[in-house]
Amino acid sequence: MTTVGALQPLLGGIDFEFLFRPLEGLDSWLTGLLDGAPLLVALAIAFALGLRHASDPDHLVAVTSLVAGSDSGTRDATRLGIWWGTGHAATLVLIGLPLIAFKSSLPPWLEAGAERAVGVVILVLAARVILKWVRGDYRAGRHLHSNNPADVPEGEGHRHLRRGERSSHRHRSVRTPRQALAIGFLHGLAGTGAIVVLLLAALPTRLEAALGLAVFAPMSIFSMAACTTAFAWLLTRPVIEPVYRSVLIPVLGLFGVVFGLWYVGLG
Repeated sequence: MTTVGALQPLLGGIDFEFLFRPLEGLDSWLTGLLDGAPLLVALAIAFALGLRHASDPDHLVAVTSLVAGSDSGTRDATRLGIWWGTGHAATLVLIGLPLIAFKSSLPPWLEAGAERAVGVVILVLAARVILKWVRGDYRAGRHLHSNNPADVPEGEGHRHLRRGERSSHRHRSVRTPRQALAIGFLHGLAGTGAIVVLLLAALPTRLEAALGLAVFAPMSIFSMAACTTAFAWLLTRPVIEPVYRSVLIPVLGLFGVVFGLWYVGLG
């Protein structure tokens, strides 16, 4: 019996739909306001939808993986969040503009395939987080690159992901901008992003829809960068970080595996 097969009985009773319902209700209310709204109101709604977009549960699970790879705390988490949001926004624009131009929609098979692909990516990233935690890649305390600490001026120590405690340890890079960009591309193709693009395409004129997309896309970048920044800032506080590195990373990784299996349709 495969590992997935062994997990299926345990996953059979798990349903994460409850995580999506509050946000779906908020989105339905906001998009309902688009119907017949003046241009400025419609743009304000697109602004709000863009700011809210990073809080989708599948996005938050992805944030766990991105933040776990932040080797210099909040700064690097922000950088990865910007790349994530850029990939997401780029896909929205590349797909959204043709949809607006032709007043069309994505093929159902493409949306369904992208949804499953997002689940696979979440599953793989979460499993990789667990593996790297077991290997010890998540050491990130401030340290010195010298066998003699007296050789390094006070305050010159730095922090990054590494394996081992010696000054000659290897540097670890768990997440890269390219990976964050790729995750963003895929997220932009699937789920709520595609639905929002279709709703914007339903605005009265193509010009209004294009303007709405022009507001939504950069706001999604801002919201995703803000989300990763806030998450990293909270989890790297001196009181929380030791618990995060030793306990929360594997717990969040296991949750990501279960969520990914459910998102793919194996739950």
